[in-house]
This record gives sequence, structure tokens and C-alpha cells, in this order.
Amino acid sequence: MNEVLSQDEIDQLLTAISSGDAEGDEYKPITSQKKIKIYDFKRPDKFSKEQLRTVSNMHEAFARVTTTSLSAQLRALVHVHVASVDQLTYEEFIRSIPTPTTLAVINMDPLPGNAVLEIDPTITFCMIDRLFGGRGVTVGTKNRDLTDIEQEVMEGVIVRILANLREAWAQVIDLRPRFQQIETNPQFAQIVPPTEMVVLITLETKVADEEGMMNLCIPYIVIEPIISKLSSQFWFSSVRKSSTTQYLDILKGQLESVNMDVKAEVGSVKLPIKDVLSLRVGDIVRLSTIKVGEPLTLSVGSEKKFYCQPGVVGKKMAVQITGKVEKVEAENFEELSVEGDESYE
Repeated sequence: MNEVLSQDEIDQLLTAISSGDAEGDEYKPITSQKKIKIYDFKRPDKFSKEQLRTVSNMHEAFARVTTTSLSAQLRALVHVHVASVDQLTYEEFIRSIPTPTTLAVINMDPLPGNAVLEIDPTITFCMIDRLFGGRGVTVGTKNRDLTDIEQEVMEGVIVRILANLREAWAQVIDLRPRFQQIETNPQFAQIVPPTEMVVLITLETKVADEEGMMNLCIPYIVIEPIISKLSSQFWFSSVRKSSTTQYLDILKGQLESVNMDVKAEVGSVKLPIKDVLSLRVGDIVRLSTIKVGEPLTLSVGSEKKFYCQPGVVGKKMAVQITGKVEKVEAENFEELSVEGDESYE
């Protein structure tokens, strides 16, 4: 049976023969091949691409807040950003991290089970050196276990990081992560079976001149109760909903404690410097900007906010607020000007 070649196949055959790269009988027509995707039934994918993307967005916010808080705590330039978000088995994660290292076991209340935060030894000892008053040098100190004092110091750093984690997850769930313990040998941190699927958030971290990784490992069984909320639609809708009301009471409470300069302007007058230098007790200065009985202006900072009347409370001078200063907005002023021109015509 004769095989019919397409025009593209004929052109390729003629080109190959004329160039001497191939003989006519060696040419094989191009056939379309189906792409085969390998699927391992021993480690099925439990997170969709959209769910991994949402987890990445959540921890981008976590990385930004952690950058700020660690910079303040360590008094050094810190930069944290999400390098990757992957799903793998817990055994693969344990095998990928060095020994010894810093493994913090975290209770993910109210979610079931625990998570693990792993901090690279380079970053761990850099943080410890900074908190002990050093410059963050880690030469010759990476391949050893933490002392009891160093573990206590790292516990304080981890607790601060967990506070940032709670803020990052606030749009999805009121997470209350609690530090449990520090392990230096990954084999002693078996929080789930080795074949259990986990999501691994890898955070590239730089402290001063030292670079390393922080890995947040969260098993699937921990996230399973809220897996339906890990969607872009839910994430962005919750962000818009809470952005206007969630922190309103907190902002009000913080503003109430702000100290501001408040002053009541009785009036003003221009005097030559020689008259000011010759003032004596009992002299009377006539103010040109206010009349008797007119209200004073009370300023908060540099802004005139209220009208008030002077008086006395006990033995102290005081003022009583009588009204609010109403400012004419620029848009209203323009409208009044236009109306005035029309009536003038």
C-alpha cells in the first residue's frame, strides 16, 4: 500500500537528500506523537494548581511581614520572599533537609495536627550571633547542635514568626499557631506518616550577608478542613470584605492614644522688637484680630478645628468648645463661583 506524503514531508525529504544529511531510504515521515504524563499512584496530587497559587499568595504576605519584624528584632537588613510552593511526601521533605538543623514543631490550632518550620543552620546561627551582639558571622558554627541557651533564643524568634503566620492566614481562618518544641534531628520530628502528602513553602531568606532557606511544611491532613477556601475567588473576595472593617477598632484605639498639641488662639498683634523688649508687668497689649465676646479658635496641631469660649476651671484657665470649624471644600467653592458668574450675566 502506497503512503501519501504531505507537502511539508516532501519538502523535508528533498532538503535532507540534497544536503547529503540523509539517504532517501533512511527518511521516515514525521508522525504526531501523543504527550504522555507520568502519574505515580503512590503519591497522588492532592493540591490543585489554583490551591497552590493561593497558598503562595498567602505566604507572600507572610514573607513581607516577616521581613519587617525580623529586621526590627535583629537590627539588621533582612529580606524574605517565597521561592517556591510544592507538594511532595513528608519523607521527601525530611530527606531534603540537613542534619543537624532547626526544626520547630508547630500546633496549628484550630486545625488538626502539627506543621514544621525548618530554618537553615546558616540563618539560625546568623540570627543567634546578631541577638548576642555580634555581626552575624557564622564561620565554623554550622555543623553542630544548638545549646540550651541558643534554643531559648531561637524560640523567641520562632514565636515572632508564628505571629506573622497568624496574620497571613487571617483571611482564611483564625489560625492560632503555637510553638511546641525544637528538634535538631529531622528523624525525631515525625508528625505524619512518611507517605503523607504535604505542601512545602520554601522561603529564601537573607540576614545581613548570610543567605539560606526557611521551609514551612504543612501536611494535607492539616489543611483538609479548609481546602475549599484555598481558591482565588474566596481569597480575593475575603480580602476586599475585611479590608474596610477588620482593623477599624484597632486603628481607632491606636489613634485615641496619640498625643497632639492643642492651642486656643486669643488673638495676634504685630509689634516692633523694641516695644516687645520694653514690655513690663501690668502693660496692656491691644489685640487687633478679635473682639470681646467673639469665640476663640481652637487648633489641633496646625489645623483649626473648633470654636471655643475662654473660662476658668478651678484655678486653671480653660476653654469650652462651642462649635466646629466648617471648611469650604474646593469643589463647592468652584460651584459657587460658576453660579455667581451665571447670575451676574
